Amino acid sequence: MTTTSRIDFTQPLDGQAARLRQAFGRPRQLLLAHTHADVRAVLDAVHAAAQRGHWCVGYLRYEAAAAFDTALQTHAADGPLAWFAVHDAPMPWPDDNLQQRAADPARVEWADGPERAAFDAALARIQQAISAGELYQVNYTAPLRGRLQGAAEALFAALQQAQPGGYAAHIVAGDEQLLSVSPELFFDWHDAPGGGRIVARPMKGTAPRGATPGQDMANAEWLRTAPKERAENVMIVDLLRNDMARIALPHSVRVPVLFATQALPTVWQMTSDVQARTRPGTTLTDVFAALFPCGSVTGAPKVRAMQMIRQLEPAPRGVYCGAVGVVRPRGPAGADGLRAVAATFNVPIRTVVLHTQGGQQRVHCGIGSGITCGAQADAEWREWQYKRAFVERASMPFELLETLALEDAAFRHLPEHLARLRGAAAHFGVPWDADAVQQCLRALAQRHLAQRWRVRLLLDAAGRPRAEAFALHAASEPVRLALATRAFTAAHSEFVRYKTTRRAHYAAFAPTAPGVFDTLLWNEAGEITESTFGNIAAYIDGRWVTPPCCCGLLPGVGRAVALREGRVAEAVLRLTDRPRVQGWAFINSLRGWLAATVQ
Repeated sequence: MTTTSRIDFTQPLDGQAARLRQAFGRPRQLLLAHTHADVRAVLDAVHAAAQRGHWCVGYLRYEAAAAFDTALQTHAADGPLAWFAVHDAPMPWPDDNLQQRAADPARVEWADGPERAAFDAALARIQQAISAGELYQVNYTAPLRGRLQGAAEALFAALQQAQPGGYAAHIVAGDEQLLSVSPELFFDWHDAPGGGRIVARPMKGTAPRGATPGQDMANAEWLRTAPKERAENVMIVDLLRNDMARIALPHSVRVPVLFATQALPTVWQMTSDVQARTRPGTTLTDVFAALFPCGSVTGAPKVRAMQMIRQLEPAPRGVYCGAVGVVRPRGPAGADGLRAVAATFNVPIRTVVLHTQGGQQRVHCGIGSGITCGAQADAEWREWQYKRAFVERASMPFELLETLALEDAAFRHLPEHLARLRGAAAHFGVPWDADAVQQCLRALAQRHLAQRWRVRLLLDAAGRPRAEAFALHAASEPVRLALATRAFTAAHSEFVRYKTTRRAHYAAFAPTAPGVFDTLLWNEAGEITESTFGNIAAYIDGRWVTPPCCCGLLPGVGRAVALREGRVAEAVLRLTDRPRVQGWAFINSLRGWLAATVQ
């Protein structure tokens, strides 16, 4: 089955569990708008095609805004303002082979992202304008740019695995491909002769996922109650209420859900629902004229916010922050042969755009956040890092990893290692087959019946296990640890909290001096975290303590055993505490507890 596009959308008006998951082949017709004067005509043609029973899949660029209001300023577009493919009918979603994707994954080499100095300067300009009373909020964004090696289909599959659910679309539009895994609904609209229904779900407010279940719940509660995040959300809700009123029956606009928290793999997001009954005769063009672009990606008030965006952002946003979706027939045809129409569009955040030029596949992906009067540069910069984590996860193939000690054909702490591996599989969306993992380990143990071995147990993206063994040599105590000369900025990454083969952030701190066993790491807050391949304990104030997970570290199995046995307790250790430390230890399941010194 040859497909050109596919969509995998939640359907809010059909129930929260409903999904529209379809593929599309070669279109019967393409509808394109290259000028603002053509955008409305294209949307009218899309609406008419759906009324006649066709399915239309496509997008509007952010720069299409002036087609609906000339006061909405943008840069000149770098491609069609509107692009829709018209299909006779959808096809079933392809039966993708997960094992094939794991064997032939896509890779993206990203160039350096936005510079911090430019980010700080833009934030300062926005806050000056807010202080002057010009506006309340600006959604400021910047692009990440890179090159793709491999197939776009493999990258889309990896993106969906990294950001499941929501409103995913892979649209092939000539030399341009859109790989959107946006979690944000722009609008879901069901037309009807007596008036339709519409819901928008703006997403404003972000918090990172926690390193522990307790911290995760605390982060969600903070997001629900933080004044800055609530203010950011409610500003956009008010903007959407006003926009929706343009097409709504009188007194029908309401907000049934306010400040809901949605758990995504790398962040918590705050969403609210804005609903209305649309007036009889409302068209798809009317809906876009009232709502586009979504206020969550502009700011408030929309006109002034977009003016500032044009001043601060040096290039067009393109499809990023525009709209990507599907327009389809709904229900039986009437006496006139026409059907009611349903339209679902996402706000294309968490979206990668691919251009093929001269045999190279160039990609870009936008990252942004809403800047309000209470925004702090450090906090907003961290939010950008949280938001880009989805694309970093999908950009480089990796396997899940456990390192175990095998001695006399017995694995040390095997149940604990398997539990941790199962948790990592759940986090990254990797299939888990406990029997296959156990069988893999048994086979390896039977081949290594004597001596001590270091075993690497790996699980690929398809859930297939493999194991390899290496001779394990004893380390002379005390082992020497060197203090890192700079902060471990990756401390709070998911690739620290879960053990995988993606370890470049650790490798950058590998010791180079002779006789040094490992490097003692510390985070940007000056808190000691771990070493590059083990956990740390310190004897201070009459007890052994180890840093808690909230400092940013891998919760090792050896550490967990020491905590369970009462040998150590959790406590924050700061660099400034070093003079009071009377003893150090290196801990992991492979080597156990090793006395250590820190230089």
